[in-house]
Amino acid sequence: MSSEPTVFVVDDDPALRTSLKRLLQSESWAVEIFADAEGFLNGYAPEMPGVLLLDIKMPGMDGMQLQQHLKQSGVTIPIIMITGHGTVSMSVRAMKDGAVDFVEKPFRAQVLLDRITQAMDLDNQNRRDASEQQRIETLFGRLTPREAEVMKLVVAGKTSKQIADKLDISDKTVALHRAHFMSKLDVSRVADVVRMAMVLWGTDQPE
Repeated sequence: MSSEPTVFVVDDDPALRTSLKRLLQSESWAVEIFADAEGFLNGYAPEMPGVLLLDIKMPGMDGMQLQQHLKQSGVTIPIIMITGHGTVSMSVRAMKDGAVDFVEKPFRAQVLLDRITQAMDLDNQNRRDASEQQRIETLFGRLTPREAEVMKLVVAGKTSKQIADKLDISDKTVALHRAHFMSKLDVSRVADVVRMAMVLWGTDQPE
């Protein structure tokens, strides 16, 4: 399976599919075209990076329904909706459901290319963030229950004395657990542990 960023085009208009493919390939992007939503679902996997150009009005599963299906399946590929029958309500609904943009036909080629570039950047950032989150989850999974407990209290800003009192252990034992979790997380500063915790939990630390 290719890891090259790809522009996926789903549109039931063969002429538009052909013209879009030529335009996108002229920018050296990899392109895959599909005549319907079912074809896309059969040919796409979530680990494939890229952007989805999606027509709203199609026979069978339409663009809005495909968007909903992807959302419910946890697929986060950036979607640019394309339509010749756009309405304000459609635009609002598509954006609320996660579309990154909404383009009405006829559109200027450069406008579309610019928006695809922005969506590609977004997909790249989302995938980097997901990879970093997975890395941190793996590192946190190495901690013993007690190390994790001490780590969470350190992240919460508690002093060694406060942690020792709360857990009914000695200051020396707190220092030992702290050294262990810092080593397992491969960091040398508490600030790095806080950053990692925020990637997983945001500002809401788990109990």
